[in-house]
Amino acid sequence: MDINAFLNYLEKEKKASDNTLMAYRRDVTAFHNYMTELGSSIEEATETDVISYIMGLNKAGKSRATTNRKVSSLRAAFDYLLREDIIKKDPTSGIKTARTTRQNLDYLSIDEVTALLDKPDNSIKGKRDKAILEILYGTGLRVAELIAMNYGDVNVKMGFIQCSGAHGRPRIVPLGKFARTAVTDYLRDSRPALLKGEENKEDEGRPFFVNYMGERLTRQGLWKILSEYGKKAGLEGRITPHILRTSFAVHMIKNGADVKTLQELMGYDDVQALQVYLDMVNNRIKDVYDKTHPRA
Repeated sequence: MDINAFLNYLEKEKKASDNTLMAYRRDVTAFHNYMTELGSSIEEATETDVISYIMGLNKAGKSRATTNRKVSSLRAAFDYLLREDIIKKDPTSGIKTARTTRQNLDYLSIDEVTALLDKPDNSIKGKRDKAILEILYGTGLRVAELIAMNYGDVNVKMGFIQCSGAHGRPRIVPLGKFARTAVTDYLRDSRPALLKGEENKEDEGRPFFVNYMGERLTRQGLWKILSEYGKKAGLEGRITPHILRTSFAVHMIKNGADVKTLQELMGYDDVQALQVYLDMVNNRIKDVYDKTHPRA
């Protein structure tokens, strides 16, 4: 199997993110190596081969979630081979994945979010970082979507961000008043200084958030920013690139947001993807009820 052609298909046709492509490459390569050891190939794999592979993963102590992800990668690979008429039958079609136990995602309280957002100062770096934090919490954007933002994607006057869909569904996301203020300050006082006056007529295609080199902010750079302010806010060890998106979703649901609207805002194809957030809120409500109601 030409794994590079498969990944190119996922990138061009399915708009798969870089992280997804890395995971698929790793998973499909591992199965390719397994089939090679058997003296066979992915194209010749049978249902028995896939089941034996899964049993090996279980024996090696892999979690259900990890095994299910690997099977999902193989399904995509065999779907591609069917599409290209390289195989006639998908050996994973009759295989059911094991149910996984939902994990409680960590999220910040409103007070913790406020403490975090109050930490950036009025320096050039501080105003940039303030805009980053306000956008992440105020819009629920994925980290990859924030990094990929270009200048032309943000309309401060109208109050929205246009996500291209490279890392999720294409959509328009509103900017709240706090995020708009932070973005205005960044564009006026911080971004020009970071770009060292190099803005030009083609600025719309340039990165929105930049580093001290005037280049697009990287995932590693963003992680350092989050870690820095997480430590200052007394949240060291809890801040992750995903936690502000999780906090956005939980706080929206707690305040009455309907699931369909939240699905559109967060760029999910399937409303079922929001179930983990609904479970978190429902479990919290039940805990409070059990602890406070005299007849619970």
